[in-house]
Amino acid sequence: MTDKILPTRRAITQGLALGLPAFSVLADVTTAQAQSATSSVSPGKDWETQAPETAGFTREGLTAVDRSIYALPTTSLIVVTSGKVAYRYGFTAQVSYLASARKSILSMLYGKYVANGTINLDRTIEELGIEEDKGLLPIEKTARVRDLLISSSGVYHPAGSPGGDETTPPRGSKQPGTYFHYNNWDFNVLGAIFERLTGKTVFQAFGEDLAAPLQMQDYDPSRQRMMGYQNQSRYLAYHLFLSGRDMARLGVLMANNGQWNGQQVIPAAWIAESTQLRVKASDMADKGPLGYGYLWWIPEDRTSPEWAGSFLANGNFGQFILVLPAIDTVIVHRRAVTDEFSVARNLGETKFEPPKVSAREFLKVADLVIAARMK
Repeated sequence: MTDKILPTRRAITQGLALGLPAFSVLADVTTAQAQSATSSVSPGKDWETQAPETAGFTREGLTAVDRSIYALPTTSLIVVTSGKVAYRYGFTAQVSYLASARKSILSMLYGKYVANGTINLDRTIEELGIEEDKGLLPIEKTARVRDLLISSSGVYHPAGSPGGDETTPPRGSKQPGTYFHYNNWDFNVLGAIFERLTGKTVFQAFGEDLAAPLQMQDYDPSRQRMMGYQNQSRYLAYHLFLSGRDMARLGVLMANNGQWNGQQVIPAAWIAESTQLRVKASDMADKGPLGYGYLWWIPEDRTSPEWAGSFLANGNFGQFILVLPAIDTVIVHRRAVTDEFSVARNLGETKFEPPKVSAREFLKVADLVIAARMK
């Protein structure tokens, strides 16, 4: 029996660019594209470590990575190539708060349920029964699920948790789907929509759909929790607490087009669709180096071949999952904060901001990792 070969992420993205339906692209892969597909290599119950040279890195290059991290409040960094650990810094088994990196993980959870028709991205929040105690405006109720996925709902009701862009436009001033505003109301409501349509909590789905098949080593269901301001919005934030090495498993799953040890955990077409650039960095208020897909950040200003098709989960303080499909590499960076601090911050009990690692600083570290590859 011949194994079915999945299309490359590039092949799927090209199909989407041509206007083909997202979940029909899988049937139209050419032999040449199939032969160029990256083999799906996933870790077992325990990570396998390989020598840097075996993974294609020079020790001198990775020493430069070490030196760049010394000046940062980094607590751990892990580099995985072809499903094996090539570099490790700090304590990668430490479980801590993910901050907004949680949002990209919600995008991963959406894939299976979009594919089977449980979630329709074109339904409006009015159709889904999303409301607030003091009401939503008629224009706001026309926002679709896909508008929320690109943080462009046009709903500027106060969010139930901190961490969004506080320079909020006036209510009703933007047509849904036309203006990017990093707004935790959108992200929190996406969690509520997921739960309403699937009949599962976000945490239940994470445990069943991701943590279990990926054999996460440090996942503790009791540490996951809803948090936020109880009197500002009906919709609170679904916060995740994971280790760096378990976050790396999520990155490997994405790099492998959703496959894990022969099981299709996330539809490959969803990975292509959700990591496609939908909002350019130039259309955002801060004009930074990152564009946006469906809850994934896209490094727009990196143009070397190693960065082709890359995408990033990005959390406050320095929580990152960078996927580099072109070189089958995942880089996870952590700046751990305590559970006590993260809870206090999300309940509005403190506005203290500890030293953090910005996305720009992390991308420079990632550049050094890439530069450490053997030529």
